Amino acid sequence: MTEQQKTALVTGANKGIGHEIAAGLGALGWRVGVGARDEERRESAVAKLRAAGVDAFGVPLDVTDDASVTAAAALVEDLAGHLDALVNNAGVTGGMAQTPTTADLATVREAVETNVIGVIRVTNAMLPLLRRSPSPRIVNVSSSVGSLTRQTAPGAEMGPVAVAYSPSKTFLNGVTVQYARELKGTNILINLACPGYCATDLNGFQGHRTPQQGAATAIRLATLPDDGPTGRFFDDDGEVPW
Repeated sequence: MTEQQKTALVTGANKGIGHEIAAGLGALGWRVGVGARDEERRESAVAKLRAAGVDAFGVPLDVTDDASVTAAAALVEDLAGHLDALVNNAGVTGGMAQTPTTADLATVREAVETNVIGVIRVTNAMLPLLRRSPSPRIVNVSSSVGSLTRQTAPGAEMGPVAVAYSPSKTFLNGVTVQYARELKGTNILINLACPGYCATDLNGFQGHRTPQQGAATAIRLATLPDDGPTGRFFDDDGEVPW
């Protein structure tokens, strides 16, 4: 690894949007850690990225497990010594639809544990490594279904009622704003990316966008210039309302 080479960690990078984020950063010359729970899928993703010329390495990572996240941070430190970008992409939907009156509370807890608490857990573990970068970036992958403005707009078509998934993304949006407030005045920029409705196994491949299209905003936010925004929410079309 050259001294100038940048390093990123992408969680949930063994497939779908996360894999395309890793591929996109790798195509820009970045070294990329492929964070994933499943060993076989993780190593298969690393092999695929390397075959495409990406300097990729596997990072065993379960965002819901303290010990796993601590070990992942130690591995990244050993292999890279720092992080220039963290992309918190790993997430669950909990299955659809999720009407509030019939909700399985375990499904709600799982969505919050993975999509919100998992992001906090990973971010805090990786912050010491990010602080070693001259231009650290954090990207949290959210969704427009977490936008209360869009969910309540007259005539809005925002997909099925989802009391676990959608509010977990609203929660993540709020958490990201709090990080931006705490990190104000540092060189760490943290933003939210909405990939749009992409065809992935998360939604049974029903989306109309490709994972590669969905990765574009996250890649842009991971490579922002030093005067870039922080604490904001973006998709391909620009800023997403809260």
